[in-house]
Amino acid sequence: MKLVDSAYVSPKTGKRWIPVIGLEVHCQLKTRTKLFCGCEYTFGASPNSLTCPVCTGQPGALPVLNEEALALAVRTAQALGAEVASESRFDRKNYFYCDLPKGYQISQFDRPYCKGGGIALANGRFVRLARIHMEEDAGKAIHDRGDATLVDLNRAGVPLIESVTEADIQSAADAQEYLAALKEILQYTGASDCDMEKGSLRCDVNISVHPPGEPWRTKVEIKNLNSFRYVGAAIEHEIARQVAAYESEDPSRYPVQETRLYDPQRGETRSMRGKESAHDYRYMPDPDLPLVHVDAAFLERQRAHLPELPAARRERYEKQYGLTPTDAGVLTSERAVADFFEAVVRAGGRAKEASNWIQNELLRWVGDQELGLERFDELQLRPSELAEVVDLVERGTIQNQAGRKLLREMAKSGRPAKVLVQELGLEQVQDAGRIEEWCRAALVGKEKVIADVRAGKEAALNALLGPVLKLSGGKANVQLVRETLKRLIAETEPPLNP
Repeated sequence: MKLVDSAYVSPKTGKRWIPVIGLEVHCQLKTRTKLFCGCEYTFGASPNSLTCPVCTGQPGALPVLNEEALALAVRTAQALGAEVASESRFDRKNYFYCDLPKGYQISQFDRPYCKGGGIALANGRFVRLARIHMEEDAGKAIHDRGDATLVDLNRAGVPLIESVTEADIQSAADAQEYLAALKEILQYTGASDCDMEKGSLRCDVNISVHPPGEPWRTKVEIKNLNSFRYVGAAIEHEIARQVAAYESEDPSRYPVQETRLYDPQRGETRSMRGKESAHDYRYMPDPDLPLVHVDAAFLERQRAHLPELPAARRERYEKQYGLTPTDAGVLTSERAVADFFEAVVRAGGRAKEASNWIQNELLRWVGDQELGLERFDELQLRPSELAEVVDLVERGTIQNQAGRKLLREMAKSGRPAKVLVQELGLEQVQDAGRIEEWCRAALVGKEKVIADVRAGKEAALNALLGPVLKLSGGKANVQLVRETLKRLIAETEPPLNP
């Protein structure tokens, strides 16, 4: 379906349909221990090895709130411009499932820890947040073992914040942009690593469609989307499905309030279960947890931990360093990358060159098995070392290609640049005699190129650089090569012999 002026146009009838989209994003907080007990949590640990009487719901076990989880939650709320409540409450959300050992989830219902705030999109639309609340995660049920279901309770009790938007999103692209901005903020504040492959960030989509000027229609939830690409694809498919259902004029096909799952292999959503309402969960205040009080001093301590946020940093990079919006966007997409870039500049590296090396080399190393680099912040290279390599290239001591090789060896071995330049023989040859010898050899048989250069077509020299560099093993100083070639062509009548 085609999106035109915030409305999707049916390819069948040409009728316009307005999508109404809201997102619920579950984010796992980056704390050492769980929300209400002292159990540590590590992704991939042996099943049921990180549990205790509290997180497995044993009789008589009492929860105690993790203050670090509250601090990270408050920090996130401040970064998003939300209003933190001075007093909030934990509630029991009752439902039965095999991965919920207590038979209820400790969450927040009518008195969440913050409300309001939001994120501005590039098109000027502002996506408002209705609320953010804290809650504990459930365990993990594994259903792919034939007739058996296995349950791992390691994740039970892990601290989450769930941010709920108003229905301000009107396209798949807007939803993906919002999620990307939210992920950046969560990572910048240190609240979460947002690793979607490990379940640290999960998204539910609520969506309905209606003709312009008509009331909103039935809302459908799409549950547990674990990539931005899937969020976009699920929204596009669900809009098309709902439009087709309404245009069939068969009431039996009209969307019903339900929870659906997205199947990425088939590119479609399918029904999972009927959607519960709040009263189905029989919320009640948790009698084992006191009210949560947040005073002004606590708020100020958390605000002091807030870094410069991505949007502000992008704007500053464009003004202070003269970077393009694209370059600034890439560098600020992760806090670790932005911090590294600024450290390189402080170490003497020129901003534009540092940006190019980080984007064209270092970011490409992420996922490199030889380097064992899964994330940028695992990089075994100091900013001052990149600044040194950039300087070596800028001064003509080594070539660009040699600089790339040098950087990789430094990251692998941890050895200094000066030592590796000598050991690997990377230093450029600047001996005028040797360079002239290579240039004379490269000019043999190149009468057409020589004629073009003499005719003022200096770009023709580029055809000679490759042969010279090949003869020199890539070590000849390019600037000296250019100057020597121009001198030889200007001074010597063809044919030019070695």
